[in-house]
Amino acid sequence: MRTEYVEAVLAVVVLVPRGAAVAYGDVAELLRAGGPRQVGAVMSHYGSGVPWWRVLKASGEAPEGHEAAALRRYLDEGTPLLGSHDGFLRTGEGRWRVNLAAARWAPTDAEFDQLDAIADRLERGLHKLSAADDEMSV
Repeated sequence: MRTEYVEAVLAVVVLVPRGAAVAYGDVAELLRAGGPRQVGAVMSHYGSGVPWWRVLKASGEAPEGHEAAALRRYLDEGTPLLGSHDGFLRTGEGRWRVNLAAARWAPTDAEFDQLDAIADRLERGLHKLSAADDEMSV
């Protein structure tokens, strides 16, 4: 995976505020590059240093294998949830997910400016790499 893409995904995730969430596909759309699987791969390999729990499946389900840790974060941040989570931390039982319709991040104009700058930087970086690849193949 290209470093430029990894850095761009992580830069977007850092902008998502407490109590809000985005789907993997939302991040790709904001970057105008990649897709949900690519964003998921970045988060899986490089996301531990950013608020990873704020990026999830379009269904609102927490990242697989990290449900208990994510739920603690969601409860702490006041992230809107659906379903029963009362016993989950105690027993591992319960069916819950983030209410993505209510929790989905709606960036402000200033945040959109930051997102555009991140996406533009990514596009320039990938274009530069593509041009260098073309020169090497000549």
